[in-house]
Amino acid sequence: MFAVGDMAVYPAHGVGVIEAIEHKTLGENTQSFYVMRILDNEMTILIPINTCTNVGLRSIISCADVDRVFEILQDRDVEISAQTWNRRYRSYMDKIKTGSVFEVASVLRDLYILQSEKDLSYGERKMLDTAKTLLIREISIARKHEQQAVANDIDQLFC
Repeated sequence: MFAVGDMAVYPAHGVGVIEAIEHKTLGENTQSFYVMRILDNEMTILIPINTCTNVGLRSIISCADVDRVFEILQDRDVEISAQTWNRRYRSYMDKIKTGSVFEVASVLRDLYILQSEKDLSYGERKMLDTAKTLLIREISIARKHEQQAVANDIDQLFC
C-alpha cells in the first residue's frame, strides 16, 4: 500500500513519512512493519503492514477532499451538543481518533462555534489546537501550500 518515502496520515498523530519497511520475527512469526516518522513531533512509530488499514493509516487527501473539508468548516447549520464539557471532549476525541479528516474538520468547526458562545475548558482549547494542527499540515501538503497560508485561510472562516 505504501512505499518508502510516501506520506501518510496516522489517526490522532497526523502526517508522517514512511521511512522504512522492516521485517521482525516475533516467536515463529515474521511480520512486516512500516516505520513512520510523524512530521510534527519527529516521533517514530511501527505500524504492522497487515493491519495498517484497521488502525486507520491512510493516504493524504485529494484536492477535492480539501474542498469538502472547507465546506464542513463553513457549515454553520449545526447544533452543538449541550453535554458537559468532559462528555463533549470524549466525543470529539473519538472523532479525532477515527483518522477521518472530515471528522477532524467537524471537531474544529464545532469547537470554534462553541468558543464564540462561551469559554472553552482547557482540554477543549487543547483539542481545538490539535484539530487545527492536524488539518493545517494535511491540507498544506495536499494543496502544496505553505502551512501559514492554510492557517490564515482557516482563521478567516471563523473571524
